[in-house]
Amino acid sequence: MSKIAVESLGCKLNQAETESLAWQLFGKGYQLAESAGEAEIYVLNTCTVTHVADRKARHLLRSAHRTNPRAMIVAAGCYAQRAPEELRQLGVVSLILGNKEKDRLAEILTDRGIPANKGREEPATSYQSHTRSMVKIQEGCNSFCSFCVVPYTRGRERSRLWQEVLREIRARAEAGYQEVILTGSKIGSYGWNREGHSGLPRLLEHILEKTNIERLRLSSLQPQDLTAELIGLWADDRLCPHLHLPLQSGSQATLGRMWRG
Repeated sequence: MSKIAVESLGCKLNQAETESLAWQLFGKGYQLAESAGEAEIYVLNTCTVTHVADRKARHLLRSAHRTNPRAMIVAAGCYAQRAPEELRQLGVVSLILGNKEKDRLAEILTDRGIPANKGREEPATSYQSHTRSMVKIQEGCNSFCSFCVVPYTRGRERSRLWQEVLREIRARAEAGYQEVILTGSKIGSYGWNREGHSGLPRLLEHILEKTNIERLRLSSLQPQDLTAELIGLWADDRLCPHLHLPLQSGSQATLGRMWRG
């Protein structure tokens, strides 16, 4: 068993992790399949931000099993982290991996005696033909808003070392990607836990100075993240002139109930 289909639900962070997982598996010699029907292993990186996301995950897992009853079905990600027992009760999932475990999928498959291909093929076109790639720079959130499950599924804020981010961006550029989107649970908090690091603006400076990626884009930011230092970086044409900001309630009472500033 060595042909793997990887699919994602939910946010850009999930998409970035799914893309990274696909490249990890390819690097270990596993062949990437385009669909569950072609694969011996089907991996769904789940979302659990709403009950609708949970329902979609259950539907896709059942559908993959119906399409390919012999395939090993793997549920990973946020739903797997929050409610593994619900997924077990579906009766179709062979392996459940929370957010802390899903990066170890190749190692887990090896431990279970599931071999990779000896001769690798090219990556599946769904991961090779796109000009845009997602790169995770941090995950987790310390805000604990009353309506949000993210701190419970992703944990506290954690940032990747800027050197690791640059290595991944260089690899994407070498693979032919023209644009990278930086993503995370709360990217404006990047670098808070790295002593001596000045945060997201400094990371962008590193990327623009030390990689040759043609275009760089940011995923969602909080309004308070838009500092003068950050805005000044848009003088570089490689930083895409695009912002995605959540609209905040204008009611202090509503913000209080949401536990938001």
